[in-house]
Amino acid sequence: MLEEDLRRPLVRQLAESDAPRHYWHLGGGNGRAWLFESVEGDGEHWAVRQVEIGPGPDGRVAHRYWWRHLYDEHGFLTDQPLEIWELGEVTAEAFEAVWEAAG
Repeated sequence: MLEEDLRRPLVRQLAESDAPRHYWHLGGGNGRAWLFESVEGDGEHWAVRQVEIGPGPDGRVAHRYWWRHLYDEHGFLTDQPLEIWELGEVTAEAFEAVWEAAG
């Protein structure tokens, strides 16, 4: 996919930069939730890692995306800047625990 070929190096550059990280949470009305790790670029927050947590009481991690896995048949790493005023902050430790659980 051409779009992926163009995005991958840009996302990787942000992900590997020394820029400060921010961690966010967004709950969906359908029982899903998303966690994001973002890096600021051009004054906006860009997701460099994203985890989707599925609906249900077990809160199973459904999908995760980053520069090595930008998309699959279920979804994709957001390609727009995050609208941080719609998100809640989470700790780096909380994000990492969910990311690792998705392994």
